[in-house]
Amino acid sequence: MTISYNWLLQYLPEPIDIDKISRILTAVGLEVESITPYENIKGSLQGLVVGKVLSCIQHPDADKLKVTNVDVALAEPLQIVCGATNVAVNQYVVVATIGTTLYPTTGEAFKIKKSKIRGVESQGMLCAEDEIGIGNSHAGILVLPTTLTIGSPIADYYKPYTDSIIEIGLTPNHMDAQSHIGVARDVIAYYNHHNKTGWQLKTPYPSVFKPDSKEDSFTLTLAPGAQCERYSAVVISNVTVATSPVWLQHKLQAIGLRPINNVVDATNYVLHETGQPLHAFDYNAVTGQQILVQPATQGQAFTKLDGKNITLTANDIMVCNSTEPMCIGGIYGGATSGVTTATTRILLESAIFNPTLIRKTSLHHGLRTDAAIRFEKGVDISNTVNILKHAALLIKEIVGGNITSDVIDIYPEPKAKVSVSIKYHYLKKLSGKNYHPETVKHILQYLGFEISKDGIDELTVLVPYHKTDITIPADLVEEIMRIDGLDNIEIPKSITITPQIATNNEALKLKEKIAQTLVGCGLQEILTNSITNSANNTPEQQALAVVMLNNLAENLNALRVSMLQTGLASIAHNINRKNNNLQFFEFGRVYHHSNQQYTEQEQLAIYLTGNTAVPNWNSPTQAVSIYTAKMIAEKILHSCGVTFTTTVSEGKCIYHNEKIYEVEKKPLITVQAIAKNTLKLYDVKQPVYYIECDWQSITTQASKVTITYTEPSKYPLVQRDIALLVSTTTTYSHIQAAIEKANVKKLSSINLFDVFVNAKLGDDKKSMALTLTFTDTDKTLTDKEVDGFVQKIISNLQKEVQAELRA
Repeated sequence: MTISYNWLLQYLPEPIDIDKISRILTAVGLEVESITPYENIKGSLQGLVVGKVLSCIQHPDADKLKVTNVDVALAEPLQIVCGATNVAVNQYVVVATIGTTLYPTTGEAFKIKKSKIRGVESQGMLCAEDEIGIGNSHAGILVLPTTLTIGSPIADYYKPYTDSIIEIGLTPNHMDAQSHIGVARDVIAYYNHHNKTGWQLKTPYPSVFKPDSKEDSFTLTLAPGAQCERYSAVVISNVTVATSPVWLQHKLQAIGLRPINNVVDATNYVLHETGQPLHAFDYNAVTGQQILVQPATQGQAFTKLDGKNITLTANDIMVCNSTEPMCIGGIYGGATSGVTTATTRILLESAIFNPTLIRKTSLHHGLRTDAAIRFEKGVDISNTVNILKHAALLIKEIVGGNITSDVIDIYPEPKAKVSVSIKYHYLKKLSGKNYHPETVKHILQYLGFEISKDGIDELTVLVPYHKTDITIPADLVEEIMRIDGLDNIEIPKSITITPQIATNNEALKLKEKIAQTLVGCGLQEILTNSITNSANNTPEQQALAVVMLNNLAENLNALRVSMLQTGLASIAHNINRKNNNLQFFEFGRVYHHSNQQYTEQEQLAIYLTGNTAVPNWNSPTQAVSIYTAKMIAEKILHSCGVTFTTTVSEGKCIYHNEKIYEVEKKPLITVQAIAKNTLKLYDVKQPVYYIECDWQSITTQASKVTITYTEPSKYPLVQRDIALLVSTTTTYSHIQAAIEKANVKKLSSINLFDVFVNAKLGDDKKSMALTLTFTDTDKTLTDKEVDGFVQKIISNLQKEVQAELRA
C-alpha cells in the first residue's frame, strides 16, 4: 500500500513528523517497509536562481560562444560563458551558480564548477529547460518573465512538488487501511490513546449537498442475482474534460499513478483517499436513461475500455444500459461508455459488489485493478452515498458543470452492524496483559466501535462498517493490542508450558539418517518448487496432472507429476552456469488426480550427472554412471535394514534400462538412465541418472526391521580369488544369487574386481574375477575349511550358471 505523507496530513488535526508517523504505523500493525523522498522535478531546482543579463559580447576565441555578465543579486555580477543562440541583454534567465547540481531530463546529474572555456573564466551556467529537468527543449536558454525578483530561487516560480512516499506492508485483514483516511484513522486512534489528545478525523464528506437542478433523471434496477449490495449514482452536466489541475496531478503521480483527465483523475483521487472505488460513465451512453445491474450471459462478448475483447462468464457482474453492458461492475469499464474529451455529461457511480464474485471475475480475466482489490477485501457500505456526494462536488470544482439530478441510492437489504462480545479475562488470557476496562472502551471507541452493552466482566460492541474483518472476540483483542502497542506487553518472568509429545519420531529419524548417508556419499540436498510446466508432461503424465486454476505464471501452471521435472530444471540451471558436476538429493511430494480423486505422495529423488570428483595430478576423475546410481540405491536400502530383490525393465518411453528394487514385489526404488528425448526438453546435453524412491513404502518397510549390531570378529579374515568363465548373458546378480544359494555361513562378502572379454575366450564367453572373504567369530579358519567352502561355491556356480573355473 502506497501512502503520500503530504496527503495523509490532510486528515490529521495537526502535523506529525514523518519519523513519528512511521513508528506509529508500524506499532499499529501497518508495517512501514520504506520511506522514499519524492520530487516531481529531480533536485527540486535547488541552487538555481533568477539572473538578469547585463551584457553579452562575442567570445574572443569561439564563434559560437558569448561572454555574459549576469546580475544574481550578489556583490558583483557573474561572468558566464554561454553557447545559446538566443541569449541577449536584459533577459531574465535561469542561472546555475557554482556548486549547484543539475539533474537534466536525460543523462547523468552533474555539478557546476568554476572553469575556463577557451581561455575565458566562467562562473556558472545559463540553463535550458532540459538541463534543469523541467522539459525536453534544448533550443536555447529559458527566458523568464521580467517581473521576477533578481536573485530569487527558481523554485519559487516553478514550485516543484516534494513529498515522502510511505510503503506499507499491508496484511489482508486490514482492508480499512487501503486508503489515506483509513491510515489516518489508525494514527489518530494511537495518538488519542497514548497522548490523550481527543483528536477527530478530518473527513472531506459534505455536510450539505444540493443538486444545482433536477433536469436529468434515470432509473436504477438491481436484477435478481445481481450480487450488488448497494448502488448509488448522480448526473453531472456541462463538464469540460481536460487536463487535471497541477495539485491533483502531483498527488496521483506521487503514489505512482498516471494522470489521464480531470474526471478519471478525480475518481482515482477519491479511491485512494477513501477506499471507495468509483466509476464515471459518459451519460450519452446510458441509453434509455436506465442503469441495470445483472449477471452476465455465459459466453457473451465484451469490449473493455482498452479495446480488448473478453468472453464473459455467468459469475461476472455487469452494469448495463437499456440495450447492452457498459461495465464489468467493480472491475473494468467498457469501450462504449468511457469518458472522452467529447463527453459533456457524466453519470457517476458509487456501489458495493459481492466480494467473492469480484475476486473470481478479477482472477478469471486477469484484471487485477485497484477497484477489484478493494472490493474483494470489503468496502464500507455505509459510506457509499457520502463518498459519491464528495466526489460529485470535487468533480464540479475541478471540471466545472452542474449537478443535474438527485442522488439515487438503491440499498435493498440494509446491513446491521456486527455485534461482538469480549470478556476481560479472555482479553488478559490472549494478550498477556491486564487492561483496565476504561482503556479497552476508549481504544475501541477511537477506532469507531460503538459500545452496546457494558458489563462488569464483559463488553459488547457494534463493529463499524469499515472493519469488515472483525467478527470474533480474538479480532477485538488484536485491535486493542495494536493500538496500545505490542511493545507494552510485559514479558513474564516465568512461562508455564505443556511439553509436546513427539509423534512419528522414527520416520523423522530415518529421514535424517538417510540424508546424512547421502551427504556422506558426496551428495547435496536441494529444495525445488513443486509447481512446474505442464508442457513437459507426457500424455500419460498429463492425464494425471493437477493443473492450477490460478497459475502463477504461464510456465508454472501445474503441480509436478514426477520429481524428475523440477530436478532436471535445477540441473539445467546449474549446467547453464558451467556447474556441470552435480549430485543432488531431495525429499519432496508428487501430485496426481484420477476420477476426481487427488493424491500426494512423498518421495526421495536423487539426480546424478557429470563427474564424481574434480581431477587432480594423482587422481583422475570418474564419470557418474548407472553403477554409481545403483550403489547409492543399495546403500539407502542397506541403511534402512531392508532386504530386497531386483528386476530390470527396458525400453520405456521416458526412461530406459530401469532397475527396480522391490520388497514382496512392491517397488521401493527405481534407478534410471534418463532418455535423450527427455533431456532435450530441458536442454541438458550430458547423461543424467535418476533414483526415485517411494519414501512412504521405504519408511513402512524399515519400521518392520529390527536392526541388530554384531561385534566384529577378532579372528583374521581369509580371502580367496576365483576367476570364472561364464556366458556373456550372465550378470553379476546371477553369480551373486548362485553363491548365496550355496549357503556358506562363513562367507562374509563377495567383491567383483575384474571383467574380461576377449575373442580367445570365445564369442559368447567372458571372464569374471571375484574375491570371496570368509570369517569366523569363534576361531581362526584353517586352509582346509576355506578350501571346502570355495569348492562348495564353485560346484553351485557350475550347476546354476554353468560357470567354468579358469586356471
